[in-house]
Amino acid sequence: MKKLKFLNITLVIVFMITMLTGCGSKNMSKTKQPITLNIIDVSGSMQLVGDAIDQFKAENPDLIGDIVVKKSTALEVPSLLKSQLLSENMQTDLIFTGIDGLSTCMDRDVIENITSTYGGNFPDLENNYTTGAKAAYDLVKGYGITYVYSPSGPIFTYNPDTVKDVPKTPDELLAFAKANPGKFTYARPAGSGPGRTFLQGLPYILGDKDPKDPKTWDKTWAYLKELNQYIDYYPAKTGTAFSELNDGKRWIVSSQLGWDMNQRITGGIPQNYQGFFLNNTTLVADAQYMALPKGLSNDQKEAVLKLMKWLMTPQMQAITYDSGYFYPGPSVKDVSLDSAPKESQNKIKPAMRQSYDDAIKTFPTSTQLDASKIMDALNMWDQLFGTKVKR
Repeated sequence: MKKLKFLNITLVIVFMITMLTGCGSKNMSKTKQPITLNIIDVSGSMQLVGDAIDQFKAENPDLIGDIVVKKSTALEVPSLLKSQLLSENMQTDLIFTGIDGLSTCMDRDVIENITSTYGGNFPDLENNYTTGAKAAYDLVKGYGITYVYSPSGPIFTYNPDTVKDVPKTPDELLAFAKANPGKFTYARPAGSGPGRTFLQGLPYILGDKDPKDPKTWDKTWAYLKELNQYIDYYPAKTGTAFSELNDGKRWIVSSQLGWDMNQRITGGIPQNYQGFFLNNTTLVADAQYMALPKGLSNDQKEAVLKLMKWLMTPQMQAITYDSGYFYPGPSVKDVSLDSAPKESQNKIKPAMRQSYDDAIKTFPTSTQLDASKIMDALNMWDQLFGTKVKR
């Protein structure tokens, strides 16, 4: 009897341990901790995407807990990611960047090829893109998802109280700069969308042999060297250039559709400031991309890939009209301004210029340089003019 009692007690203990172990494993799967979403914003995208990410977090508390956003530059972010990879402690989950930051990350091999590895998460992506956004997507060979798109520029924003004879040609812009030293500038292309667009737009305007190869830009580099004589320094960022335009230090700055509109909407410059295009302009489209760092855990990948898919839905794309920062903004088809939040519509509609919409319809449009050529162009510019950049 004693032996039988002992056996029964043993069976009960084994049964209880088995039950507890099984329940424990089930509880562990149910109570998987949401990730802290760490974002690096190279391109100012959070003003376009922030509300949509907050909505995703609210609807998916099991995937995302806190959100931490850090700003970085196209030149800094690859080193940051590389150090996290080497330490096997990837603390960055998602990157928003332009072609400049994406190119440097591709060059340092710190981001995933999304299309080849995770393309199944985005089954209708390419079919849903607008024509321009699809071209921007093709440019980066699967390493980034085009999140927002703009025909961009180059255009020039100016103060009509000080600029009476608006330049129409590169020679007239050069003559203005010569007659008014320091009153025209553009931001360093490696850190500025408008600066990068101006640099890439000049080969079309000036008639260089191959606008897609900066090593053939004889006319462009000669023009920029001559223009350099009348530029005191180059701001490191676009925002500085516009602040100086607002303060009266500058009378004309290189610009983009979105920057011109957004600065008037947000009060960065007066409402009456105007914009112009040079003759023979080809619009060099701009795009911002989502990129996925290497070295993420499965939980990180699951949350981020679902978020990226969410951000490409028409409802979330409509939010990118925002305050015109990347006008128009959406990269997917059939997302009109009327589908944007009323607040965005009320800001953008009064700020729209008919001449800009006409330019979008009539000017030819091209993509930016591909990943390797854009790095060539930025490095060549820095070698020529980098000592005059003011940070």
